Amino acid sequence: MQTIRIKAPASDTARQAGQGTGNDLLSLLTGVAVAVGGVGATLALIDLDSPLRGPFTLFFLLAAPAAAIGAALRGLTPWGRIVASASGAIAVNLLVAQAMLALHMWSVRGGVAAVTVLSSLTLLLVLIRRSRRRTARRRSP
Repeated sequence: MQTIRIKAPASDTARQAGQGTGNDLLSLLTGVAVAVGGVGATLALIDLDSPLRGPFTLFFLLAAPAAAIGAALRGLTPWGRIVASASGAIAVNLLVAQAMLALHMWSVRGGVAAVTVLSSLTLLLVLIRRSRRRTARRRSP
């Protein structure tokens, strides 16, 4: 009887030896960014007085729409996607503020909630579009 061994890829052996890859750091930074944004949105929505409320809420207001727009722009180069998503995030925030001011409905909580809803809808539409493309690829011969 013969035993067949499968060699582990080089990346797995490097990871087992304690040498992490750049993806580990990227995953860690993504997790920290999500946590900071979530704390900022929570502090703004519950109206808690904290010295971290302003910077964390500002981070959320810029990062949430930028992440959603960046996910929609997969075809661009990385620098192009960064510039477009940052510009789009600023535009979303300005449009939300302008609409709320025009309707005499301005509030910090309302602004954070509106940006959250718009960012979530954008990300949801991107995910739906990707899942439809994947199922269409599986069905085609």
